[in-house]
Amino acid sequence: MARINARYGGLDIAPYPDLMCYEEPAYWAYGVFHVPDAAGRLPCGDEEHDRRFDVSSLVVRPVPAPGSPVWTLTE
Repeated sequence: MARINARYGGLDIAPYPDLMCYEEPAYWAYGVFHVPDAAGRLPCGDEEHDRRFDVSSLVVRPVPAPGSPVWTLTE
């Protein structure tokens, strides 16, 4: 949850319809967990587009720092 909060917490997302209400997780989740490739691209859930990606080669975003306000649960 902290990664989702870090990525989307500052956005003004309406209850409906908005990004997470109608897009599959493959569209928005790669940006939460991975850094874009050298060309600034990420997989998006489109089968044709995503054939170009080796997901295992993408760099995983670091976990937000302990104590960051994006953490909503205590240890």
